Amino acid sequence: MQKTLAEIAKLVNGKLQGQYDENLIITGATGIDLAGPNEVTFAVDPHLEEAISCNAAAVIIQEDVEGFNKTSIKVKNPRAAFNILLNIFKPELKIEHKISDRAHLGNNVQIGKNVTIMDFAYIDDNAQIGDDVIIYPNVYIGQYAKVGNNTELHAGVSVREFCVVGKNVIIHDNTVIGADGFGFITRDGKHTKVPQVGNVIIEDDVEIGCNVSIDRATTSSTVIGKGTKMDNLIHIGHNCVLGENCLVVAQTGLAGSTIVGHNVTFAGQVGSKGHIKVGSNSVMAARTGLIADVPENSVYAGFPARSHQEWLRIKASEARLPDMVKKLKLLERRLKALEEKND
Repeated sequence: MQKTLAEIAKLVNGKLQGQYDENLIITGATGIDLAGPNEVTFAVDPHLEEAISCNAAAVIIQEDVEGFNKTSIKVKNPRAAFNILLNIFKPELKIEHKISDRAHLGNNVQIGKNVTIMDFAYIDDNAQIGDDVIIYPNVYIGQYAKVGNNTELHAGVSVREFCVVGKNVIIHDNTVIGADGFGFITRDGKHTKVPQVGNVIIEDDVEIGCNVSIDRATTSSTVIGKGTKMDNLIHIGHNCVLGENCLVVAQTGLAGSTIVGHNVTFAGQVGSKGHIKVGSNSVMAARTGLIADVPENSVYAGFPARSHQEWLRIKASEARLPDMVKKLKLLERRLKALEEKND
């Protein structure tokens, strides 16, 4: 893929500034440190000074930046503009849109138009596959499961029986949708399995990373809301409900029946107990441990979780603990000396 510098500016709805050749051929978009003379990059504070001295043909910057002494493309949102270019210049994969003879199709399977099913995929009885779906090797689609239009299931993904995956969903390698929830009754020291008869519903426009486990509900449904994006190595317990447009970062684990509102962010290694509610528009900092409900519009950190500001104050105090212990011991010695003197 090649574009002229003028074409690049037009694609991102930007305005060229500085000394430039609008016919210069651009062959890619990359980071500031890696960009060469035929590539473009982007910069926002605090990286503007760094970008001035980089080797890129042009730097995408915000339209209100002044005094930028290098060829630039001014736009409203540099990150969004750069994202457009990454999509344009990304390597194209060659995918043969056919159903492999080495894939297994069970009885009464419904398959839409323009579907790709690669070698050794296993589509079980009564499954439904929508239009323009891509199913990579070694994917398993269980009985009565449904996969919506324009969805991609990468190698090793399992969508278990009765689970539903919406439209425009991407699920990366080795993720399991709909394994049994962790439910047991313990009597006399023995654990008896509670049947997990619900399912998982993945709504439209969701992306799920590698090695994620989303458990089916005991009854009803575990739900991942529309537009939610999930990183690798995440566990979602049975009967959890995540709202729309949430962000869930790696190694987060939510125990069963956690109810999450819309636009909630879980940073890395967040954990929750079960049967709590997390309000919409909230942010959980890395390694936050949730043991109680979280109000809407909150920013929480620490274990047990508390407001981020309170957590910062506690951490600042912890740094002074050694000095405080020394002072306390000194005061104890002085008090003891005074008591002995009075005696």
